[in-house]
Amino acid sequence: MSPSQIIVLATPVFLLLIAIELMVGWRRQRNTYRLADAVSSISLGMLSQTSAAFTHLLRIGIYTAVFEHVALWRDDAFWTSLPGWLLALLFYDFCYYWLHRMGHESAVLWAAHAVHHQSQDYNLSTALRQTSSGALLGWVFYVPMALAGVPPLVFGVVALIDLLYQFWVHTEQVGKLGWFDRWFCSPSNHRVHHAVNDAYLDKNYGGILILWDRLFGTFKDEDDHEKCVYGTRGLLNSWDPLWANAQVYAGLAHDSWHAHRWADKLKVWIKPPGWRPADVAERFPKPAFSMAQMQIFQPPMSRAVQWFALVQFAVLLTGVGAFLWQADTAPLAHNAIWFAVLLVGQWALGAVMQGRIGMLMALMLQSAALATATSALGFTEWHWLFKPLTMVFALVLVAASAYSTSARGQFDSKTWLLLAAALAGSLAGDVFLMFQGFFIPGLVGFLVAHLFYVALFKRGQAWFPHRGALAATLGIGVGMYAFLWMGGLPPALRVPVAAYVLVIALMAAQAMGRATVLRSGAALRVALGAGCFMLSDSLLATDRFVTPLPWAPVWVLSTYYAAQVLIVSGWLAREVPNKAVAGT
Repeated sequence: MSPSQIIVLATPVFLLLIAIELMVGWRRQRNTYRLADAVSSISLGMLSQTSAAFTHLLRIGIYTAVFEHVALWRDDAFWTSLPGWLLALLFYDFCYYWLHRMGHESAVLWAAHAVHHQSQDYNLSTALRQTSSGALLGWVFYVPMALAGVPPLVFGVVALIDLLYQFWVHTEQVGKLGWFDRWFCSPSNHRVHHAVNDAYLDKNYGGILILWDRLFGTFKDEDDHEKCVYGTRGLLNSWDPLWANAQVYAGLAHDSWHAHRWADKLKVWIKPPGWRPADVAERFPKPAFSMAQMQIFQPPMSRAVQWFALVQFAVLLTGVGAFLWQADTAPLAHNAIWFAVLLVGQWALGAVMQGRIGMLMALMLQSAALATATSALGFTEWHWLFKPLTMVFALVLVAASAYSTSARGQFDSKTWLLLAAALAGSLAGDVFLMFQGFFIPGLVGFLVAHLFYVALFKRGQAWFPHRGALAATLGIGVGMYAFLWMGGLPPALRVPVAAYVLVIALMAAQAMGRATVLRSGAALRVALGAGCFMLSDSLLATDRFVTPLPWAPVWVLSTYYAAQVLIVSGWLAREVPNKAVAGT
């Protein structure tokens, strides 16, 4: 059984213990859970486990290579005896201490480890909040075990034991434990580690044993008179799992890019977190940390959004479990596709909880991801469900947004009808293209959709206000048509395809011209969507008429749905100021 499968089997136990902790907190009137924070933490744990399918080489492969070729002492019989197992666990915990400590003392390692500290709550769900990038450099700290000849199997088992042990110490419901606190990492000791208070900062790194901290001068006892305040000193203030993993890296990249001295560009990554070159600190000042800034991040969530989050969380957790169960034996490409589907789902859920998008937009995104995956992997019946369903969600989203707009007395019926007609034409094109022999009807459906989009983008604007954009899109269209002609475009399709290329080029030109006039983020999104349409159609035509493209459904459908999502979201951002309302 693989470590991923063990994690899957352990997940119900984790959830049961979380439920018990939640009930204990309620009975004591000391509840430490908030729905969005807990869902976000567990979602980051899911992402950490699913992304690990692609870092297996770094986590185990390099260790195995060092063990096989460079180990200084080989005695597998010893390491698989009881004393050997115990020594290996002690050895691992020692290495973990130094990885953990350096994760707080070197900025690039902190960039990975910070994910685990971002929660402003402290409970068992926080234990599951793990980084997705820690394996990039973390493997270095375990090379001594490989050099000492600890077999990869033993290494993997003790690593799992060390990781599972640390789950239970993430709680505020267990107080001090006397003699146990002096030797082992305990809830009290680990609360100190997660606190941002000056007195507690960068203390108690031990995984199983707190003995290491006592030996190396990093131990701090929890003070009954100073309550721990949790989070990071650079608050995340987001439920976005991608940004949670990228936040610190982005800040380091910014400072490294703007530093004048080459030495400083490197030091930004190596020095302790918070260190900044003097010139960068002067140009981009940041306020000094104060406990007063530690405000709890808690965007409001309606009852409907809370139920939506719970259902989505359950579905995603099931999907992650299925993914992990087969990840070690599935082809890499298949894992990549399902990983992308899960990632879209997790991002969309976080965005809904934060109020960045509405529930219908999230369902549109998730359905689009599933339509793409089921097409690429040959799940035809499921593809027939999700492909039209995606555009149905888009139409319902537009209808709901139109209704909310009309209720406020700001309703332009022609604009909304044009958008709905464009989506309906796309839906018709989607359905026709799912069946053999209906390419021409499908082409007509999309041609009509693009004509409605042209009319929509013309609303309130001149025809093709940016001549350069018109010339560029027409030039790209002519080049693409010539490529298809020379690649073997059937004579019967030359005229229909020429008309189609002309219309989509004009649509893109109108959208880009509109963006140059309005100069808004919403208009830019619409223009990018039109560009994605051109790219998607070019890929589809190349695959159909010139040469088969590897994983064509992935590239064609992902760019197609990106186009629809960008156009719909960009237009609704213009028409409906409250984006969350637009998505309900």
